[in-house]
Amino acid sequence: MRSFLFAAALAAASPASPVRAEPAMRPTMTEEVVAKPLQGVWRSRGYGWVVRFDASGPSLYHLAGEDCWRDPRAEADPDGVLKLWRPVGAAIETAGEADGTVYRFDRLKALPAACADVRPWTPQRTLAAVANTFAAYYPLSQERGLDWTARRRDAFAVLGDAPDDAALWKALAVLLRGIDDAHVELDGVVDGQMRTRRFGEAAAVMRAKAAPGGEAAWTRAWRAQVLAAQPGVREAAGGRILWGRKGEVGYLALTSMGGFDPLAGDDDTALLDATLDEAVVAFAGARAVIVDVSDNRGGYDVIARRIAARFADRRREVGSKVVVGGDGVAQPLLITPSERPRYLGPVWLLTSQVTVSAGETFTLSMRALPNVRQAGETTRGALSDQLQKPLPNGWRFALPAELHRDAGGQVVEGQGIAPQVPLPVFPPNDPQGHARGLDRLLGLIGGR
Repeated sequence: MRSFLFAAALAAASPASPVRAEPAMRPTMTEEVVAKPLQGVWRSRGYGWVVRFDASGPSLYHLAGEDCWRDPRAEADPDGVLKLWRPVGAAIETAGEADGTVYRFDRLKALPAACADVRPWTPQRTLAAVANTFAAYYPLSQERGLDWTARRRDAFAVLGDAPDDAALWKALAVLLRGIDDAHVELDGVVDGQMRTRRFGEAAAVMRAKAAPGGEAAWTRAWRAQVLAAQPGVREAAGGRILWGRKGEVGYLALTSMGGFDPLAGDDDTALLDATLDEAVVAFAGARAVIVDVSDNRGGYDVIARRIAARFADRRREVGSKVVVGGDGVAQPLLITPSERPRYLGPVWLLTSQVTVSAGETFTLSMRALPNVRQAGETTRGALSDQLQKPLPNGWRFALPAELHRDAGGQVVEGQGIAPQVPLPVFPPNDPQGHARGLDRLLGLIGGR
């Protein structure tokens, strides 16, 4: 997921960045048996994971300071990060997909003793685990002015000496106060009621939730504007894609990076591929194409790259990411031209403050292409994969744990990706802001 924008003349393509040749990934399990070299205990660099590979499969544990606990989810590989592997010297690398994020692990002699700790998960222990995880893995803590030692002290002061679940919820709110990050989440049960807290909604979404009809009404209005402003636009792929062509200009809106077929898995791409085939063929010879991810809420990075590949002229390194608390080695982010129909003409990418997560990694990929120009608003600034941390007490928290940079080495995690052509998309008190933004883009394309 990444793309959108065009300058009057295409920039000269820079030479391709050298890419390390790595051994091919291989399946972790063959005939339901874990590969022999994998069997044993491994600790991840960053992420706070310990994995024990028995012959029958993996068991996932979480490390946080002095604490360790087994992941309570039913799946052996609940986040889908252990499907593939390859040796790297004495270490190993795993991945969920051949072109997905790579995770590096070092062998341990045995499972850490803390992972067998049977002490009860009191509110004090739970608070310590959350605080230690954020201190170890949250990106740009110093740059964001987040003093986790002070926050931990303040949270424990609020927790008190004889806390219950309500006190724990309040203490965690103190620990995470003021954080504005779409990938920070907290779920828990207090007095029998599920509580959920998200820490980084865009201002436009917050306004929508507070308005009559809530966010659902706002989303319907956005969709109606698109259909009204772009005659001939149709909905496809479970309503996650809107596309059409009016005269010399094509239009493609993507509201997510997954979930395109209600009858298939969220990461299924068959209907996505078929829809893009039809759209890209229809865009042939167009003066320009607008790719609209202004209301894209994210999804799968591999799908984002798959879509960006429809606009790529050659293999490119579009950015990089490095795990917090790891070995400091950056992982290059790459896109390779699709073998299916592509559009290589001028592209305008429309983004907004709502564009988040995989919508932003899509933007990152597209920005690296010479035929793309970004317009609109700065994206949300939450590009990292979301690290899930379910707790033994039935609660769950999540956080980002990676630092993203663009193709020029500029940090975009926590900052967002700024447009080359700024224009309002979802301004306050202007329900027609998106329609006006599209009209301005059409004016730029038409020379108005």
